[in-house]
Amino acid sequence: MTCSPSLDLRSLVIGVDECVPTLDGRERPYVNLDNAASTPALRAVLDTVERLLPFYSGVHRGTGYKARLSTDAYERARAIVGRFVGAHDERDAVVFTKNTTEAVNRLARSLRADDDAVVLTTLLEHHSNDLPWRARARARGGPSIVHVGALPDGTLDIDHLDRLLAEHAGRVALLAVSGASNVTGVVQPVHLLARKVHAAGGRLLVDAAQLAAHRVIDMRPHHDPGHLDFVALSAHKMYAPFGTGALIGDRRAFAAEPDQQGGGTIRAVTVDDVSWDDLPQREEAGSPNVLGAVAMAAAALTLAEVGLDRIADHEARLTGYAMARLAEVPGVTVHGPTQPGAARAKVGVVPFSVEGIDHALVAAVLGYEHAIGVRNGCFCAQPYIAHLLGATPSDESARLERSRRGDVSGKPGLVRISLGCYNDLADVDRVVDAVARVAAGDIAGVYRLADDGTFRPRGYVEPGRSILREAVGAPGGRPA
Repeated sequence: MTCSPSLDLRSLVIGVDECVPTLDGRERPYVNLDNAASTPALRAVLDTVERLLPFYSGVHRGTGYKARLSTDAYERARAIVGRFVGAHDERDAVVFTKNTTEAVNRLARSLRADDDAVVLTTLLEHHSNDLPWRARARARGGPSIVHVGALPDGTLDIDHLDRLLAEHAGRVALLAVSGASNVTGVVQPVHLLARKVHAAGGRLLVDAAQLAAHRVIDMRPHHDPGHLDFVALSAHKMYAPFGTGALIGDRRAFAAEPDQQGGGTIRAVTVDDVSWDDLPQREEAGSPNVLGAVAMAAAALTLAEVGLDRIADHEARLTGYAMARLAEVPGVTVHGPTQPGAARAKVGVVPFSVEGIDHALVAAVLGYEHAIGVRNGCFCAQPYIAHLLGATPSDESARLERSRRGDVSGKPGLVRISLGCYNDLADVDRVVDAVARVAAGDIAGVYRLADDGTFRPRGYVEPGRSILREAVGAPGGRPA
């Protein structure tokens, strides 16, 4: 595949430059800069799914041709996803899940660990790599959970990690860390972290949801001190939005009894007892998402063929350009690492704020008036956002109490640009020019704060679309 870093990569993705309605009644080409939430589909992924659909069937134990073909496709997908992250063919299990969140929850409930053990996670984590470990501690009385801190620029405090590993040496069950932050884009030195936690007797989980579509992942051999013990990732963040994720890791670390129980997890059942199946089947209860697994594998193959190092170079150029241009806009502050060279040390995520304007209003104006999709808020990483914004413990306590009363006004947060491999300099120029207009007060609509904390223009009725209208209605179809 011979692709230029911008134009040809755009041609690989479905929906690029699709026109959408704006507040003034015109339609404009849509600029998607919300890739950290979910990416559009690769054409190769859709083509693969469409080729399988006429032969789709339930997998495993079926004797018909379609069942045999679907089973082969499903198990080949498992092998491809394992190779994509450098897993060991026999020692590691590839367990398909719904997404990264389910994968981390699955490991949190299945990981073998003593009740007096310690799980370390970090202040940089998405809630999905934090709350499941808290739940495990509450449910079983242990292991306890300890958070590694962050430096003022939002990078991991390695010295604090070293102190915690020394303090809890011999009791550390796991360090759970994001491969790349969904808030600031900071990429962690995962192999260095693996060496550190292994020296303390623990294992490493890498939440690779934000890493998989942007960087090469190599779990490395099990005897390597920098080996990654577990990797969790989501297909919908790697251009395959068909509802699948995966948890990959050492078979020996999983509990003998599966997290979810039911069809497909057993060898034999009597009225009084159960004989559980081997991994990965033991951890895949019920009918699996065959199409999702195949889509994920197709995305992995395409990303590998295009070249993740090449994608990283392209996105780093865009990220550096976006950070530099935003820094020139009066009233705009870029958060996280901003020093020279920072763009190379992160994936394409740029969080920012506009002085005097609510982050939710900025995002709304970009969407309704400029046809630009971004995201705002805390991005399911509220402790990290609080750290970046310098919130005090009393600020956080007050916010928590307000939320318990249902008060969503004044929620802290940022606006986030997140880039994909198909974005280009014109996309960055579009969003920066629009942000500059918003910062200067050039806002056409009159917006009101809705109960869910978003801003919507008064009197605006969403133009109709025929996609499932009869079944689900139009989004935001009622006048605001």
